[in-house]
Amino acid sequence: MTPLSGIAEVIRSKNAGPFVVTFDVLFGSEEDFEAVRTAGLVTRQAVAQLYGVSDNELVGFDYFPFARAIKFSIRRPVSSGAPGDSDVYGAQQHAPLLDLPALP
Repeated sequence: MTPLSGIAEVIRSKNAGPFVVTFDVLFGSEEDFEAVRTAGLVTRQAVAQLYGVSDNELVGFDYFPFARAIKFSIRRPVSSGAPGDSDVYGAQQHAPLLDLPALP
């Protein structure tokens, strides 16, 4: 298995307001993007399971061919900067995606 970090050019997360973290997975070529999309391993269900969230907490999950990107967002369990928040900028939340299987 090839992990997502082995084929994606950029994997990042950031705040999309105080209550949502958004994730971007960007590919350097159309071939890499299409290979991951065709393999069918990086899915809405796989991401929800990886982050331990329900389908309602996962806001969107889309492949964008024109940008060679996958984008999704997750509702934060606590707002950014609130007591109990461990990542005020949402910039470290992408780490679990690094090892997500992307290609067989």
